[in-house]
Amino acid sequence: MSESESTEVTRERVLERIREDSRFVLAAHERPDGDALGSLVGMQGLLSALGKDSVMFIASEDLPLPLEYRFFALEGLIQTPPADIAERTVVFLDCGNIDRNSASVLHDGKHLLNIDHHHDNTRFGTLDYVVPDASCTAEIVWDLMRGLGVAPTPAVAQALYVGLITDTGRFMYENTGPRAHEMAADLIEAGVDVQAVYRRLFEETPEGKLALLALGLGQMRRFDSGELTLSALSAEDFAKAGAEESYSEGIIDHLRAVEGTKLAALIRELSSGERKGQHKVSLRATDDDVDVSMIARAQGGGGHRRAAGFSTTLELDELIAFLRSELAVQLHATPDGHATATLA
Repeated sequence: MSESESTEVTRERVLERIREDSRFVLAAHERPDGDALGSLVGMQGLLSALGKDSVMFIASEDLPLPLEYRFFALEGLIQTPPADIAERTVVFLDCGNIDRNSASVLHDGKHLLNIDHHHDNTRFGTLDYVVPDASCTAEIVWDLMRGLGVAPTPAVAQALYVGLITDTGRFMYENTGPRAHEMAADLIEAGVDVQAVYRRLFEETPEGKLALLALGLGQMRRFDSGELTLSALSAEDFAKAGAEESYSEGIIDHLRAVEGTKLAALIRELSSGERKGQHKVSLRATDDDVDVSMIARAQGGGGHRRAAGFSTTLELDELIAFLRSELAVQLHATPDGHATATLA
């Protein structure tokens, strides 16, 4: 059986599970982004249209949501597993690895549907529907809606559209293909106000976010002839800017755009919760010369080839040395696997 045939068989099994099961709980990855939330709300809309008993789960440590996503309608949201979890089908959306995720508390569900587009997904479900060719997980949810004959409401269409435009970088990333534009056209016809969504996500910027961006760009550092461009934000920087942790979203894109960059990294110190004092690292590659998901996996994280991340207890100097070493291996390795770049 070819890979495409196998994917189609799995898709039919997922559709059958959705048709047959009556109670669901939906979850996404920790610190949910636009695609995770769009997929979550989209799947909730799909199941509600089918008359299913479905609830959405986001752990308390992942709330409040980043400011740009607080317009999502999350009625009935739960922060702890439902009492009848053993009788519910759990749908994990955009979740590449359950072991390092706040949603792992839902592993006792009757069935575990793992619906995702990350190529390094660890296949932890009782049914894994992973489509790396999809532009976003929201695209997979949109496709399932079509398979079940469910038309999106304007609210659901908006949620899926948010997932699409955030994960494709407003249709500029390499994962943007013809199907992404087909999906966008369908959702706009369903009632998405493109300008309103754009303003909510990218223009209604709080002063603290701009102040944090200024600090981040002012602290930019470059290594190895500019191949690595990074910035590190401390807990003190966030306090100085009057910024929430989520306000760092988007800084990495400015670092990635610097001429000569192969790997961009934003390092931020976590200031609350059990991981206080640790570092959260976002990685971006400018082309296929560097696979940042490999770098992230080496620290227990993951993601896409050109966009990934991880959390670590490494100190800043150790972390920078790690990134430089990993980049050198990928760009300058000799046939025996040793890097030729000098980490001076």
